[in-house]
Formats: sequence, structure tokens, C-alpha cells
Amino acid sequence: MSVSPPTPDSVLVVGAGPVGLVAACELARRGVTVRVVDKLMAPTNQSRAVAVHAASLEMLDRLGVAEELIATGVTSAGMKIVSGGSTLVTVPLDSIDSVYPFTLITAQTETERVLTTRLEALGASVERGREVVDLTQDADRVQVTVRTDSGDTETVDAGWVVAADGARSATRHFLGTKLADGDFHGHHFLLGDVDAHHHLGDVHMHTFLHPDGPVIALPMVGGRLRLVAQLHNAPVTPPGAVPERAELQEILDRRIGGVIITRSHWLTGFEVKHGQVPRYRHGRVFLAGDAAHIHSPVGGQGMNTGMQDAANLSWKLAAAVSGDGGQSLLDSYHTERHPIAKKVISFTSALTRAGTLRGPVRKVRNTAAAVVGRSHFLTERFADTLAELTVAYPHSPIIRRQAPRGAVVTAGHRFPYVNQDITRSLFADAAGHTMLTVAGVAAAPAPPVGGRRHVLVADGASPVDGYDAVVADPHHSVGRRLGLTSGGHVLCRPDGYIGAVLALGDEAGIADYYATLER
Repeated sequence: MSVSPPTPDSVLVVGAGPVGLVAACELARRGVTVRVVDKLMAPTNQSRAVAVHAASLEMLDRLGVAEELIATGVTSAGMKIVSGGSTLVTVPLDSIDSVYPFTLITAQTETERVLTTRLEALGASVERGREVVDLTQDADRVQVTVRTDSGDTETVDAGWVVAADGARSATRHFLGTKLADGDFHGHHFLLGDVDAHHHLGDVHMHTFLHPDGPVIALPMVGGRLRLVAQLHNAPVTPPGAVPERAELQEILDRRIGGVIITRSHWLTGFEVKHGQVPRYRHGRVFLAGDAAHIHSPVGGQGMNTGMQDAANLSWKLAAAVSGDGGQSLLDSYHTERHPIAKKVISFTSALTRAGTLRGPVRKVRNTAAAVVGRSHFLTERFADTLAELTVAYPHSPIIRRQAPRGAVVTAGHRFPYVNQDITRSLFADAAGHTMLTVAGVAAAPAPPVGGRRHVLVADGASPVDGYDAVVADPHHSVGRRLGLTSGGHVLCRPDGYIGAVLALGDEAGIADYYATLER
């Protein structure tokens, strides 16, 4: 057995899927020493999770990899929900409030490849063939026993651990916790990545509702289709066996029609239960992604929720490592993210139940869905929910709730998409907080204390001392969009959410916000 030298400020990330890779990249770009271990000898060659929603693309943009990832896939303008051959609702993702008004469909292999390349550019790498076989911790460190592919063991001495090792998380087991608060009867699915003759096009995703279970069809690169069918009864194929193409074709014939598989690239069956752990933080160990919560794949929320767990946690953990963040900041990871997964579980469970209704209730559902489909407000709200743009932390212990009169942006909510100039300026260096100052009709004020980056919105774009960027807004459209026509400050967290909205010159409010993070 070997023992790594004590590194109390380092972070060990367990799991090199998208969640673990996002955590590692976010930590590494903030100067944190990070190690990533994964029990697989090589990255998966299975496409697995393929939907990357707008909120995740915004996060990946801050990491500097969004455009590269988008180039690997297909962008979908929306989701059509179909029953009995009729489109009940079209969820318009092309009109959402984001710089990325679409869902990206790309194989998880591409997401992992792009993130791994980014991690290596940041000076870290994935150590493969290393499985966690024990974990202990005390007040100062975590000791993780890792078994290599050769059978040797190493004791990794780390300051902190991020457990992103999936639904069968070994780390979760060693913490003595388990998934709870969910439906543990299990839901069976059949998944296929196939070539097919079909009438679906490549502009929209589709969800076909059927009494035997919904079928999701997603267009992929090269004319492929990702098909996910829920099985109302137990699967024909025994657990662990590869399903036959004929089994999936029979489901498509019965529930959709007009989709003929010509070649199957990947077929698998799986079972999903719904639930999450009671706590995301266990001392110096944090659970993220499927290690913390599992739910139905309907809606494509799983990988996205997990990657956003990682983004939420990483800036807080980096602040704690550097001495700028305290225990309240670390505790806020659970406080903010646990309710989000609970809502995702409820949302995906409701979609799953709605997709399997039978008899007269099915007709009521279709009528109600058609009503929703005629309402721009409701379909746009559904689109924002699917894109995960409605995620917010209004009850977070680390936000400052007071705001100037008239402000329409709120602490704990995502900073809205105003225009590309604002987005680029705010997050050009998003490793720390950014202070956005709206001058209003007054002359440009001196930049306030606090914030790693200072951005000014003023009548003109001439440089102003103390500001990293100045955005011209001669018609005060930014001020109107934020409800700050008379001026004000918006303190943006590194994860794209608002920490505080303040009046011009409110230095005490800024100091109070940062003091909260340090407790």
C-alpha cells in the first residue's frame, strides 16, 4: 500500500463522468489542486445521456467549452408532445430567455471528451482503473483507500472529496447514507441509438404518449435517433441482457408508427427508481449527480441537474480552500441543491405518470394538454422548466434579499439574458464574483468594493477607471430590463446566479453579503 503525501487543501473527485469532470474543471480553473479517479479503465463508448439544456450550456460557456460541444451535436428547437397521431403541445425552446435557445443533442462520449480536454488544459487529468474501496474522515482531512487495476491500494489523503460516482456510488455507501424520499418500485426503460426511416425530421424532439408508456425520440448527428421507451410491464429481455432490435421495433410500431429501424448502434434496457439522499454534505465529503439523486430520464434532466450540482458546489469549495468561504457557504450547497432535485423528481415523475394514463383519464389529459398548447405563457413556462432556467434559490442562506425599489431581478435567481455584450462582459472571468453596476442617468460612479470583476453599464463605452469592462447602453434598455433605471448594483455569483441587488453606493450591503459567505 502506498500513501499519498498529506494535501489538506486538495480535492479528490471520485468519478469522471460529466458531473465529476465539471467539478474538476471548475476547481482547477480556480487554482485548487484536484485529483480525479475513476474505476473504468477507459471512458465509456456508450452515448448515454444526450440532452444538454440551455442552463447547462450557459455553465459550460463559462468553462469555455460550450461552442466546441455544440459543434458535436444537433440543436433542437423544441419538444413536440404527441398522442394518437396529434400534436398536443409544442414546447418552444427557440424562444427561451438564453443565449442558447435550444437543447443540444450530443452523445455523452462527446461531453466527456470535451470536458476531459479542458481539464487537461487546466493541468489535471483523470486517473483510470482506480476504485474507491474505503473512506474515513476527521475534522481536518479525508482518507480514501483506492484500489488500482493491478490490485495495489493507495491511501489518498485529501482535504475534501466530491463524490460523483453515479447511482451505485461506493462513496455514498462508505458514508453510511442511501437514497430515500422516492418511489422505489422501479420503472423499466428500453433505450436505443438507431438509424431509421422516419417522418420526425431533425428540428424537434418528440414525446409520444401511449397507455403502454411514453416513447421519447431525439434527433442525433448523422441522422441517428435516440429512442427511449418506458415499459408499462416488466421487460421482455432479462436484466443485464442486450435487448433485441425486434423488441424495440414492435414498441415503435404499436406506439408511434412510421419509424423503421435500419440499424441499431446501441440497445440497452435499464431500471430507474426515484429518490435522493437526505443530505448532500457529510463533513468534508459532498455528493453530486446520480450519487445524490436518481429519477426518470423523461425530460432529460439527470445529467444537467448533476452538472449544475457540480457548478454550484465548486466555487463554494474553492472559496473554502482559499480561506474566503466558511461553513455556511459550504452548507448552502445542500440547502440550495437538495430542493432542486426534489422538484426534478416530482417533475419527471409527473411526466412519466401523465404519459401512461389509460381510459377516460387519458382523454381528459389530452384535452388539458391541448389547452396548454394554445397558451403562449404556459408553453413558454414549460420550455423554461425543461431548459432548467427556472431553477432558483430564493430561500438560500447566503443571498441578500433586500433590493432597491423597482428592481425586477431577485437575489437567488439566475441572472437573465439581457444581450450578448452583457453576458460576455459578466462572465469573461467567472472564477469569482462579478459586480455589475448600472449607472442609470447619473455619471459613472466609482466602482464599489467587492467583486473580482467590475462591469459598468453606462451611456457610452469609453473606458472608466476601476472597471474591467464598460457596456454602452444609451437607451437604458439594460436598466429597464433589470428594473434599475435609476441605477444600482447586481452582484453575480460565479455560477451565474444573483447574490445581491443593491442601490448605488450601498457599501454596507456589499460588505454584509461577503461577510455571510465567510461565516
